[in-house]
Amino acid sequence: MSTSYPLHKIKVVLLENIHPLAVERFEKAGFTVELHDRAYNGPELIEVAGDASIIGIRSKTHLTPEFFAAAKRLWGVGCFCIGTNQVDLGEAAARGVPVFNAPYQNTRSVAELVISEVVALYRKLFDRSAMMHRGQWRKSAKGSHEIRGRTLGIVGYGRIGSQVSVLAESMGMNVIFHDVLDVLPMGNARRVESLERLLGESDVVTLHVPANPTTKMMMTAERLAQMKPGAFLLNNARGSVVDVEALAEALKSGHVGGAAVDVFPKEPSSNVEPFESPLQGLENVILTPHIGGSTIEAQMNIAESAAARLIKMMNNGTTSTAVNVPEVALPRLRDADHRLLYFHRNVPGVLSKLNRIFADHAVNISAQFSQSNQALAYAIVDFSTADADEEQRLLEAVEEIPQTIRARVLW
Repeated sequence: MSTSYPLHKIKVVLLENIHPLAVERFEKAGFTVELHDRAYNGPELIEVAGDASIIGIRSKTHLTPEFFAAAKRLWGVGCFCIGTNQVDLGEAAARGVPVFNAPYQNTRSVAELVISEVVALYRKLFDRSAMMHRGQWRKSAKGSHEIRGRTLGIVGYGRIGSQVSVLAESMGMNVIFHDVLDVLPMGNARRVESLERLLGESDVVTLHVPANPTTKMMMTAERLAQMKPGAFLLNNARGSVVDVEALAEALKSGHVGGAAVDVFPKEPSSNVEPFESPLQGLENVILTPHIGGSTIEAQMNIAESAAARLIKMMNNGTTSTAVNVPEVALPRLRDADHRLLYFHRNVPGVLSKLNRIFADHAVNISAQFSQSNQALAYAIVDFSTADADEEQRLLEAVEEIPQTIRARVLW
């Protein structure tokens, strides 16, 4: 099939051992794929992916302004995970590079981990198992409890928090939650208006908030002191939301009765790097290596979803669900038409200049789409032309508009 750009020259670089299903989807679309099983950063990342059309990452690779400045051919970023805080979204947008993530696909996996951790903490399963491995037989009911009738406090009642709510209630727990947004409770869950009240009423507190300035160090020593004596704290959200040194002190004092932590302020960039935390070696503390969404099912769903969005963006220009640029859902390009994809700074008069160029080149417009935010605009023009030289001259004229960020023609 003849296309505006040879499909096999569209280079996709996938890092951090992204599920092979993504490779399968990109290769089926005709793209060339490089798969790497580790994270890269700095000059090493530029060397590996500086010439990529698409880059796929998880949580350990950081896409900085320096990377975007070097990656001249880059048209799309896929975060094969929930978060996008590892990407400089503003810099990507300023260069007309849409960033996609997979915000829904691992929610069930994280929710199930939370419930398993609640049960494990109440039964002290990790401590009992460690004793057995050391040859110690400690059969006792002391300190072990059912979770039925206990109160679970959920901080952040979004996609994951609400699923945790449903699972916890089905196991007999009472559920309360706190969220800065006005969200609909699931089942019999009850909203509380302040975090302080939630901390004081909950037997277990589980965190499901994003990483942003308002949540950084949310759980300080002062906040930990507001928890019920002996309550448990779970963090499967982001490492930046808990002061782990303060949590270690609260655990040692016995005020916090146990914890399960899957995310940390500083995490190893690979499986061969050592891990250190003030929480190591403490009683009734479950530490896991950022595996909340690490199930085969979640990784397959993420691979399918993120790859599909990137392929659609490359093949027809759709930016729906992108987190950093105006979202435009585009129809299928008609066989007789070509399509201009045009990112530009959002100032008055640019569309008039664009339309004048088409008129000056005597090129008929079949359809036009546009969406913008305060700083950035994305215009799409479907047009009819049979003259390749004229199309090239038209594209060069568009690129000379002072507000142009980048332009590309599809057919």
